[in-house]
Amino acid sequence: MRPDFQDELEIQATDEVKIMENEVLTITYEGKEEKTIEELIPNGKNFCFVRAEIENRLRELSYVVKGPVTIKLFKLAGDTESMYIYKNTLRYVVSMAVRNVLPDVSVKFSNDISRSIYVRASEPSKFKINTLLIAEIEKEIQRLIDADLPIKKRLITKKEAIAQYKAVNMEDKLDILAYRSEQMVHQYVCGDYFDYMYGYMMPSTGYIHTFKILPKMPGFLVQFPRAEFKGQIPPFTRETVFERTLEASRKWSALVGLSTIADVNDTVRNLGSTDFIMMSEAHHSNQLAELGLQIVNSPSEIKLICIAGPSSSGKTTFANRLRLELLSLGINPIRLSVDDYYLPKVDMIKEPDGSVDLESIKAFDVQLFNQDMLKLIEGEKVTIPAYDFKTGSRHPGRTLQLAEGQPIIVEGIHALNEQLTNLIPKHEKFKIFIAPQAQINVDDHTPISLTDLRLLRRIVRDAKFRHSSAEETLDMWPSVRKGEFTWIYSTQESADYVFNSLLPYELCVMREHAMPLLSQVKKTSKHYVTCRRLINFLKYFEKVDENNVPDNSLMREFIGGSCFRDV
Repeated sequence: MRPDFQDELEIQATDEVKIMENEVLTITYEGKEEKTIEELIPNGKNFCFVRAEIENRLRELSYVVKGPVTIKLFKLAGDTESMYIYKNTLRYVVSMAVRNVLPDVSVKFSNDISRSIYVRASEPSKFKINTLLIAEIEKEIQRLIDADLPIKKRLITKKEAIAQYKAVNMEDKLDILAYRSEQMVHQYVCGDYFDYMYGYMMPSTGYIHTFKILPKMPGFLVQFPRAEFKGQIPPFTRETVFERTLEASRKWSALVGLSTIADVNDTVRNLGSTDFIMMSEAHHSNQLAELGLQIVNSPSEIKLICIAGPSSSGKTTFANRLRLELLSLGINPIRLSVDDYYLPKVDMIKEPDGSVDLESIKAFDVQLFNQDMLKLIEGEKVTIPAYDFKTGSRHPGRTLQLAEGQPIIVEGIHALNEQLTNLIPKHEKFKIFIAPQAQINVDDHTPISLTDLRLLRRIVRDAKFRHSSAEETLDMWPSVRKGEFTWIYSTQESADYVFNSLLPYELCVMREHAMPLLSQVKKTSKHYVTCRRLINFLKYFEKVDENNVPDNSLMREFIGGSCFRDV
């Protein structure tokens, strides 16, 4: 610690080794002189702190404090909010580098494979970024990082922002500003460059300590450190099935004019709520029709239709609608849930802390599931179990017997895992992965988070059907995410079909359910920071009357009123 801080700053972890090891550090500043949080961290960049909290309020490292004050400092490892800030700053630096290399080219960012960001020209038909330009851009990014340029936050009027964005042809910024009620807006300025990433930032370019650039024509991918990978960049995986799904989502969004939040809001105003909802629902129906024909026309007779996806993807409603789609094509499947094959809680393997991991395949009776599926396919009569989640016990459920040509629809988090169905030949299985693959941006430089979309679905559903608070859902969300990375995402590439469960209007409906729940979380809660970020995000969406949402819609699984609730 520097000598001039000894009387003013008390660091609870006293030596640099401990500071490097700690993911969260608490400091107390007693000095009366105003200082930024960054100034209170000796060698702060070396310690890789990204953000701070004061009384459970998120503060940037550029925030000015005066003692006495207690500050919690966070690194990337395990902290989602820090990851967002790091990613915001990285996108800012990438945008600035592209501007420096290609001053006349606008670029657009979107979510892509291997949890990366895809950067390409906003109008790829007019301009394509080639490998030579990618190398130049990467070199410029590194130069900006090495220069450790300050990034300063400023507050200006909306009128001033509009004039500035017009002057540099940032038309996408103007579109979303039209839906901002506040008359003052923030910008981040670095030298002569200014931009806004709809989130907090780190105080200088030098805080970007790691990134990777990978070519993907006609643009490039940017990999960044992930909270769930302990602040490291995950290994890159080429996910061809997922890649095709994202590209299809991008093309459809562009085709129907729903590429940004402003597009969504314009559609609400111009097309009307009813038509907007029905158009979105028609897209789901089109996918179901396409899927039904693929199953019917499969070269092999399909015995098992397996459906899996991450939490709050809409698996239950989708399974019911797929059953009806197949009925319309002359196929009468039976439907069952993998959840009924949980082991009795007393037989589950315990974690070191005594808890059980309900996301693990080891929590299921894999042997019994395999045996029952094989017997059903061979025409035997089988009594399947029913699981009671309240008691953690299993009891006899329905007795089933398949007719000739009757397939089984199986839905559950492990449904695509070969361990669960290894007795069934691969050619007799049709695997479906389901998730909301949103390719909607706030503006060209800010894609919305696919994970946040599912989290909002989960918060609303848990409150509606499980009487859980937003805080309770947020408490268990890290465990859910851990299970998804361990067990679900690795199976999506084996899917025969990927169903995009996004409904472009859904956040317009969800905001009316989610915002009151998020607002109930108190300032003293450890989840207050996340709740405020989600509230600020939802504010940008126009309201849509949920009475126009059909009762067979996947959206009803979360907001209530589904005709499938008791099926």
